[in-house]
Amino acid sequence: MTNMMRAWVVRDPRPIDESPLALVERPVPVPGRGEVLVRVRACGVCRTDLHLAEGDLQPRHREVVPGHEVVGEVVELGEDADRFQTGDRAGIAWLRHTCGACRWCRSGRENLCTQSRYTGWDADGGYAEFAVVPEAFAYRIPASFTDEHAAPLLCAGIIGYRSLLRARLPAGGRLGIFGFGASAHLTAQLAIAQGAQVHVLTRGEAARELATLLGAASVGGPFDRAPVPLDSAIIFAPAGELVPLALESLGPGGTLALAGIHMSDIPALNYQRHLFSERTLCSVTSNTRRDGEEFLVLANRLDIQVTTTPVPFDQADLALRDLAAGRVRGAAVLTLTG
Repeated sequence: MTNMMRAWVVRDPRPIDESPLALVERPVPVPGRGEVLVRVRACGVCRTDLHLAEGDLQPRHREVVPGHEVVGEVVELGEDADRFQTGDRAGIAWLRHTCGACRWCRSGRENLCTQSRYTGWDADGGYAEFAVVPEAFAYRIPASFTDEHAAPLLCAGIIGYRSLLRARLPAGGRLGIFGFGASAHLTAQLAIAQGAQVHVLTRGEAARELATLLGAASVGGPFDRAPVPLDSAIIFAPAGELVPLALESLGPGGTLALAGIHMSDIPALNYQRHLFSERTLCSVTSNTRRDGEEFLVLANRLDIQVTTTPVPFDQADLALRDLAAGRVRGAAVLTLTG
C-alpha cells in the first residue's frame, strides 16, 4: 500500500465560487488504538461540507479534510481493534466520538454530549483516498446497497430519520417537507412507507420531479403553502425565512423540526399566528449510533431507493458548487476507483 494519498482540504474558508478547497498529497493516516483504516470507495457530498468550506462552520483544525458519508474497505486494524476484519466493508459517519459517561450519554442522548467529535470537522474525513475511524463509531453496510448508493445513507439518511422522529409524525399523518435534496428524498420514502401523506415544497424543477416520482401527494415551490394543514413538517433547506411559513402550515398540535446544522436568521415570529394552538418548534442535533443502526435496518427492509449523482473524486470542488446552486438531483457522491 502506498504511503501517500490524495485529499481535498479546506485551505481558506470562503464562498465556494472562490475555490476554498485544495487537492493535496498527504501521508496515509495510521490507525490508533481501537481505530481502523478504510480505503475510501465513495463519499457523499453533504451540505455540511459546503458550510465548512464557506466558513459557516469554522474548521476545527487547519486544512481539515471534509466528508462524513464514507463507504470503503477496511485495510488495516489499529491496536485492540476487533469489530472488523481487513477486507470488510465499513461506513464512516458524522458522529465519531462521545465520552460515554456524561448525563447525555448515560440517558441515550449521546448526540448532545459536550465532548462529541465529528468526522470531517474535528477529524479528517472522506474527501480522501484513505480515512481512519474509531471502530465503535463505524457502521456495517447492508449488502443490498452499492458503495455509491450506501454513502448518502450515512448522514442524509440518518439525519433525515432523526428529523422524522423529532417531527413526531402521527400514524397516517400529513408531513410537509421544505427542501428536497439528499436527506429529504430518503426521509420522504420512510414517511410514505409508514402510511403518511407527504407534501413537498422546494426549489428546482429536478427536485420537484423527483418528489413526484417518489410518491409525494403534492409538490410546490419553496414559498407556496401546503394544500392541507400539516401534522408535522421538516425544513431541510438552510433558509430561516421558511420557518414562519412552515409553522403557519401546521395544524393544531403540529411539530416543525429544523434538520440542518446551520440556518440563516429566522424572522420574528408572531405568537398567535405561528406558535399558538400548541405548535412545537424543535431543532435536530447530530444523531446517536442507535439512530444510525435503526435507519440502516429500515433502509434495507423498505428497499429505500437512493438517487445519486456520481462525481469523480478530482471534481469535489465542482460538486459543492453544484450543491450550492441547487443543481444536484438526489445526492452527489464522490467516487474513487483503483
